[in-house]
Amino acid sequence: MNFSASELTQQVAQVARDFANKHIRPHVMEWDESQHFPKETLQEMGQLGLLGMFVPGQYGGSGFGYHEYAAAIVELGKVCGSVALSMAAHNSLCTGHIYYCGSEEQKNRYLPKLASGAWIGAWGLTEPNTGSDAGNMKTTAVRDGNEWILNGTKCWITHGISAELAVVIARTGEPRTSGNATAFIVERGTPGFKAGKKENKLGMRASETSEMIFDNCRIPDVNRIGAVGDGFRQALKVLDGGRISIAALSLGIAKGAYEAALQYAQERHQFDRPIASFQGISFKLADMATEIAAAELLIAKAASLKDAGESVTEAGAMAKYYASEIAVKISNDAVQIFGGYGYTKDFPVEKFYRDSKLCTIGEGTSEIQKMVIARELLR
Repeated sequence: MNFSASELTQQVAQVARDFANKHIRPHVMEWDESQHFPKETLQEMGQLGLLGMFVPGQYGGSGFGYHEYAAAIVELGKVCGSVALSMAAHNSLCTGHIYYCGSEEQKNRYLPKLASGAWIGAWGLTEPNTGSDAGNMKTTAVRDGNEWILNGTKCWITHGISAELAVVIARTGEPRTSGNATAFIVERGTPGFKAGKKENKLGMRASETSEMIFDNCRIPDVNRIGAVGDGFRQALKVLDGGRISIAALSLGIAKGAYEAALQYAQERHQFDRPIASFQGISFKLADMATEIAAAELLIAKAASLKDAGESVTEAGAMAKYYASEIAVKISNDAVQIFGGYGYTKDFPVEKFYRDSKLCTIGEGTSEIQKMVIARELLR
């Protein structure tokens, strides 16, 4: 096993690192405080190839593997979890659903716009009363000739207001029956499709999260992705890969918090010594470094399986579960190392702390990840 990142992976990481330091870092707290979604910045990332990372060149993408994809998210997450989250959602969910499950016509029509950043994508599965219980979703799609009529509300949607295009999973069968959901592509401007409430969040405040509302929204059948009733199976496939990206996001946040704490612990003096020399602090740093190394290995394994075309259900769930939980722990410990200063917005760790919690919830809670892992173990 080769534990060194390839030259390509290092180059992609450097591109993301340079972009984050130049175009994102100066605005992090301004965007966070105002809950401003920096759509233009995200679109600039498309020009660098960061919005169609695993999409082949024939569809306008970069054609990278998941190692490169994860490395870019990590570098962005070290600076701003919100922008990294938006990148992950755009790539893995909306773009990924069309790439992995769409027809050739759909891929040729939509992927170049998404990969270039000309269009930003959203993905709608979650509803107000059906989070993990997706089989009981209330949003329905009823066929009417060569069209489908969508009615219902999706919530917690990244880019639900600003996206030019959304992939939406709607119920086309009876609640909690097998094969009862179907996926559709819905373009912004379609009559009956509008944005709803924007969420006022604890963290990830510069990543737009809102409702999407469908009121007798007519969608042509050519915008249906795959077979009728195949939507939930497609969603599970998309989420398998998406969890690797959230694991990478978690790792980026953890690394950002750890690096800030490591530097501060060597600069801050108490009793005429740097606080890093005290065992209570140095042991925290040792735990942080070890947990980050373990998360890196889990993500690398999942990325390798994904690139090899093998199942990533278990490996992706493990990586996402572990990395998200240690992101919360490490950012919490970083605040503790900073002491009172860590509780202020003058230092970066309070934002890492706030941003980290979302990682244990989005794209399947930690409890859902344990269910997935246990199910795979007990097959």
